[in-house]
Amino acid sequence: MSGLLQWLTEMLGDRTPASGTRLAEVVDAALPEADEEARRLVVAVAGLLATVAYADRDYCGAEEERIAQELSRVHGLDQGGVDAIRGVLREQILTIATVEAPIYARELCELADRAFRRELLDALVDIAAADEEITIAETNVLRVTTTALGLTQSDFNASQARHRDKLRILKK
Repeated sequence: MSGLLQWLTEMLGDRTPASGTRLAEVVDAALPEADEEARRLVVAVAGLLATVAYADRDYCGAEEERIAQELSRVHGLDQGGVDAIRGVLREQILTIATVEAPIYARELCELADRAFRRELLDALVDIAAADEEITIAETNVLRVTTTALGLTQSDFNASQARHRDKLRILKK
């Protein structure tokens, strides 16, 4: 096993986002009354939102604001908690969007039903469109994430159609 592969295997292991990441620590502190499953779900959602926001390697203010809007929908999460999660996303975006992203998709498949995952896909596409343009890199990450969430190409097409005017490929 190569050094990089061994490092990734050891880093990812069988752990879940609820055990060991900085994002999980912040969510746990922000939602002390929530059960472990709910906290794991919030970590996974926040992680995937950040993953899509950073897909084009530009985590802009409009995307961060859209993430805050999505997080504000979480029952029991106050503005201080939203701000704390936003802060860790800003600080840890590279690790969250690369190394940790597969963990979040796996968590969501385990914890959420199809309807929730479909609604999340809409939110992920909304994040990509927040800066008024959905790039090819964002489209590619969204397609991979759609599959990882156990959703179909039809689900992706329907979600993306809501922002057809923002697809960079169609603007050229």
